[in-house]
Amino acid sequence: MSLDFYTIDDLELKDKAVLVRVDVNSPVDPNTGLILDDTRIRLHAETIAELSLKGARTVVLAHQSRPGKDDFTTLKQHSEALSAILDKPVKYVDDIFGSNAREHISALKSGEILLLENVRFYSEEILKRDPDLQAETHMVRKLSPMVDYFINDAFAAAHRSQPSLVGFALKLPSAAGRVMERELKALYSAVNNVERPCVYVLGGVKVDDSITITENVLRNGSADFILTTGLVANIFLWGAGTDIKKTNKEFIKNKDYCDCVKKCKSLLKEFEGKIIIPKDVAVSVDNMREEFSVKKIPDLPIYDIGTETIKEYAKIIRSARTLFANGPAGVFEQDGFSIGTEDILNAIASSSGFSIIGGGHLAAAANQMGLSGISHISSGGGASISLLAGEKLPAVEVLRQAKVVYKL
Repeated sequence: MSLDFYTIDDLELKDKAVLVRVDVNSPVDPNTGLILDDTRIRLHAETIAELSLKGARTVVLAHQSRPGKDDFTTLKQHSEALSAILDKPVKYVDDIFGSNAREHISALKSGEILLLENVRFYSEEILKRDPDLQAETHMVRKLSPMVDYFINDAFAAAHRSQPSLVGFALKLPSAAGRVMERELKALYSAVNNVERPCVYVLGGVKVDDSITITENVLRNGSADFILTTGLVANIFLWGAGTDIKKTNKEFIKNKDYCDCVKKCKSLLKEFEGKIIIPKDVAVSVDNMREEFSVKKIPDLPIYDIGTETIKEYAKIIRSARTLFANGPAGVFEQDGFSIGTEDILNAIASSSGFSIIGGGHLAAAANQMGLSGISHISSGGGASISLLAGEKLPAVEVLRQAKVVYKL
């Protein structure tokens, strides 16, 4: 597929007001509230630094987590981290599109940078609607007249049709930032050169995305095996009829993923032998890792996949010619439960096949381990896997539309 949209190279930026959407959503320590990993902030710093250097008056839009989660917070800390990385001041205002935000935008001078508040503090940002409707939201209508260009660098969120991601491109001349441009080049290249066997390793807690991807890639025949880990695996285990016990069932219910259990049961039946679920799991007993067969899971939270599962998955991974992985295998931040995530990453790195690692926690783990054998570490898990599954990314589609509408 052609990268048929504008990039930063197409824009005259000096003294222009530029609204740039980034994805600096970062892991946050639940106890201290401090950012645990600044990988995404560093990635987007490249685009922001270039805009500033070229004399743009740069206004940054971003989000952190989503309502209801422990790490849903302001972007004040992100502005401080970005300022330290860029070695220049990054102004922050706890407003998104109100009079305070607009006054700060108007006051910006050439080369200056302003970070607005977490866009998900605005209720309409959470709604999934068609781009035409998102372009008429209050945020888009209030901010569009304040700027000359919109740049979308938030590849990690490109699979979401939300106002800050798709609305502005229908109102302004728009382009892809450096992260977005680089990711799409790498991923489209991978899509056009898939070798078999092709294996997806899906984990983490974003179960709905993983289930959609599982269905798509198995139905269109682009994947040979799906290896399940993390909460994804727990839901598939429940769907397979495994008694994962009350504690784990309640966790799934509290996440509103009960409908996913039925879907997983259906997929396991339709694609028998293609979706691989764990043979054993690890739980915390008196703060120590203990492993149990899935036939004898105790009524304790599942924190990782077990050793037998790791061995089986590693064997499949090493035989693959193309590998796509997204989401950690368990609660890898906790002592004793990073084994599944680390061993799977090591197996991927030692594979001779082409490999892509999705963003977020898995990318953070891979970076911390200093692995060198992975072909591409993406900044976006859901977006990269969705694209590889053959889905169109709404944020990318509107950039293409903008190039048709706005001639530069």
